[in-house]
Amino acid sequence: MAFAVTINGPRWHDHVDTVAAAVLRSAGAPIVPVVKGNGYGLGQRLLTEECLRLGADTIAVGSVFEVDDVAEYGTHDIVVLEPFEPRDAFAAAAWWRLGQQLHAGRVIRTVASRESLLSLAEGPGSVRVLLEAETSMHRFGFDEAELLRVLADPDVRKALAMGRVLVEGLAMHMPMAQPAGDAERRPDLGSPRVREVVRWAGLWQAETEVWPGHNSPATRVWVSHLDDSDLATVVASVDDIVLRPRIGTRLWLGDRAALRAAGTVLAVHPLPNGTHVGYRQRTGPKDGTLVVVSGGTAHGIGLSAPTPASTVRQRVVTAGTGALDAAGRALSPFRWEGKQRWFAEPPHQHTSMVWLPKGCVIPAVGDEMVADVRFTTSRFDVVLGLD
Repeated sequence: MAFAVTINGPRWHDHVDTVAAAVLRSAGAPIVPVVKGNGYGLGQRLLTEECLRLGADTIAVGSVFEVDDVAEYGTHDIVVLEPFEPRDAFAAAAWWRLGQQLHAGRVIRTVASRESLLSLAEGPGSVRVLLEAETSMHRFGFDEAELLRVLADPDVRKALAMGRVLVEGLAMHMPMAQPAGDAERRPDLGSPRVREVVRWAGLWQAETEVWPGHNSPATRVWVSHLDDSDLATVVASVDDIVLRPRIGTRLWLGDRAALRAAGTVLAVHPLPNGTHVGYRQRTGPKDGTLVVVSGGTAHGIGLSAPTPASTVRQRVVTAGTGALDAAGRALSPFRWEGKQRWFAEPPHQHTSMVWLPKGCVIPAVGDEMVADVRFTTSRFDVVLGLD
């Protein structure tokens, strides 16, 4: 009863290596692979092993709760993207436990507020941090004035001088779309997103190059969601800054044709018109065939995120899909004979029931049904192709 993903190993490895090489050429520094969450459907362990194959010196995870899962493989540094927040009691407890582990010194925390930074400055031992800028994402981080104030704070400067806090650079998480307030691309300065990064990188450079005393903040800027041309423009625009690009989706899922998700046909029931099926006893198409296939909500089947719906066409599609859902009809992600097939009812935990109309070639038990899935919300029983 397996829901599986099959990877075309040579093609996938070629894509991953090509992306890593392109980033190195553009940024002048190695890629920082992101292995957060469910490991982009492929699993954190598998992706961590791929990071070792790439020779990555640093990888990024989503939260403190993911650190132990990737720390046992290799000696790479581990950046935690979710900001450290001591007022989050459960996360704070996990950070305390992490501090007792041998790999604690390899972990770099993201810090996005003065209170969080000062709590580390007052604590025992030495911690490595990134200070996060509040970009046009407006999710976490210091605005420019706050960053300058915190860097001038006497307690912060004392903590840095004594080595209790080691600042490994400035972190920036950029939107995927261009910043809304400045949508014009200028050939001489690049896209609005690039101009925002350059502005922050210039501020960071100005601060770090005049830092007095020991343990000055590193002249590194850690960025997300810049393409290769963006990276090259930033590097050319700001002297003496080391750019560390964090990349996940593009690296692991950028060549979707190299990945094939599929469920296994577990049962096939040709049924006469009007037959009621499933938990909710619904009827299907006239003389249709009910197929039970592996893959259910436990694997991410039927789960979806809100649509961005940024165009009229997307809004129309979303409205039409909602109307079908309200009428009790929903397309499954499973394909047969090149077409998406209808759910007989909402997916079960480990299986789904789909209808095939009259005239279709009928699958046999053991056949595979390909599924179009969102990998970041998928959990596969088996990952094939990289052995």
